[in-house]
Amino acid sequence: QVQLVESGGGLVQPGGSLRLSCAASGSIFNIDTMGWYRQAPGKERELVATIGSGGRTNYADSVKGRFTISRDNAKNTVYLQMNSLKPEDTALYYCNAFYARRALSGYLELWGQGTLVTVSS
Repeated sequence: QVQLVESGGGLVQPGGSLRLSCAASGSIFNIDTMGWYRQAPGKERELVATIGSGGRTNYADSVKGRFTISRDNAKNTVYLQMNSLKPEDTALYYCNAFYARRALSGYLELWGQGTLVTVSS
């Protein structure tokens, strides 16, 4: 069974840093875009950042200059380095990936279970 497992969430003070990791496992032939999304209490899920298989990145305006997304294709893992954290970054962070089970098959979308990030003094 293919799954995404996130780690690295926690409680941090404003101005602090955290690094999230998300590893894909199971029967995977190839992973295309990987990304991070977040959902704050009472709000809809929103894009944080995405990264293509070739390394092209995309960020939400609210995190540009503070967050950095990266990936290790050999490990099927995506990271999110979060610096200068603000209370408004508090949310459940979800990992997302589009993967193929075998050559020439279509891509399927997969979500992780989420990891909680709380920014508070």
